[in-house]
Amino acid sequence: MAFREINSKMVEATVVPGQRLFSQRGAMLAYKGDVSFTPSIQGGQGGLMSMIGRRVAGEATPLMSVEGSGTVFFGHGGHHVQVINLTGDTLYVEADRLLAFEGTLQQGTMFMGSQGGVMGMVRGQVTGQGLFTTTLKGHGSVAVMAHGGVFEVPVTPQRPVHVDPQAYVAHHGDVRNKLSAALGWRDMVGRGSGEAFQLELSGSGAVYVQASEEKL
Repeated sequence: MAFREINSKMVEATVVPGQRLFSQRGAMLAYKGDVSFTPSIQGGQGGLMSMIGRRVAGEATPLMSVEGSGTVFFGHGGHHVQVINLTGDTLYVEADRLLAFEGTLQQGTMFMGSQGGVMGMVRGQVTGQGLFTTTLKGHGSVAVMAHGGVFEVPVTPQRPVHVDPQAYVAHHGDVRNKLSAALGWRDMVGRGSGEAFQLELSGSGAVYVQASEEKL
């Protein structure tokens, strides 16, 4: 595991020669040892086309490459940090929520319409997350940021999970997501619950939900 949680808002990463990490620029809080930080254009595996795709999609958060030998402490803006370990599957997460991730992971983008069709695109507009999301695939760990802490909710074929779009952080596994509307006459007259739109996640995997409806 590359990242270790120091407290709820800070992680520690061990950097060894021949292996590199990527982090959001400005996220380094302190470090020990012989470590270098270099602005990264590509950010993770995936090559030039992946980089171009992220820029076109607006998912190109400025990253830096971290290499050398030592220990680095990461945090950003006092946000809560959650470490997610991937074992060959894909994590779907907004680019601005990425704090740091291992260089073994392949970074890319996904068009929201490919999961949930038109409602997938509507979801991007309702949540303010746009039409694309960032993907990280392979074996390695990722540190993501959120407001008020994060809890993991398993998604099983027998029981889909519904999440407030503003509280959604990320998901992984063989999971499909779509925006569902629960508009009724009460919503039309302003007496609804205020939960008219929800994200429905179905399949097998997990979704990460923050303890707040505030975006980063």
